[in-house]
Amino acid sequence: MTVDLSAIAKWPNVPACYDWLSLDRRGDWRLQGERVMHSGLINFINRQYGCDESGCWFLQNGPQRVFVNLAYTPWVFRRDGDGFVSHTGQPAGAMQAIHLDAEGNILLATDLGIGLLDDRELTLFLSECRDAEGGEPDEQAFLDLMNGLASTIYWQKTSIQPIAAVDVKKRYKFNPQPQAPEPA
Repeated sequence: MTVDLSAIAKWPNVPACYDWLSLDRRGDWRLQGERVMHSGLINFINRQYGCDESGCWFLQNGPQRVFVNLAYTPWVFRRDGDGFVSHTGQPAGAMQAIHLDAEGNILLATDLGIGLLDDRELTLFLSECRDAEGGEPDEQAFLDLMNGLASTIYWQKTSIQPIAAVDVKKRYKFNPQPQAPEPA
């Protein structure tokens, strides 16, 4: 999916917008904190959602960039058959890594990018996890992993690795809270 940047050529000096649009942990768009419910607006935002070279995510609204505050990651994933799909409807692609943070969040690093697994998908996801012997991991194995201790848990042959929430944005090179540049 490509963001349409054609309006920038006509109006190159439109100031960017900050702190209006956000993406919550369930993949819902929010305008000034209120959940966007209009399907046409959601589809527009989904089509025009992109990232700049500094890792800031935005909505390209004609000539204006509306930067997005991320509740956690730039993508939120849901199950779609045997795979995953993003909050924008894009397929996640191949799984590159799976992480578990100290709060119990599952993060999927995919061809599309890093994304939080929607919490409504956790029960099914966890039921598909296996330990090194192929059995269901016990609660202690997950707690050990959440605390950064050695624990071998797999989801479909991909080992789940611990990660600190503060390290996610640096490792996956995104800025969850873009800020307007300081005036010159």
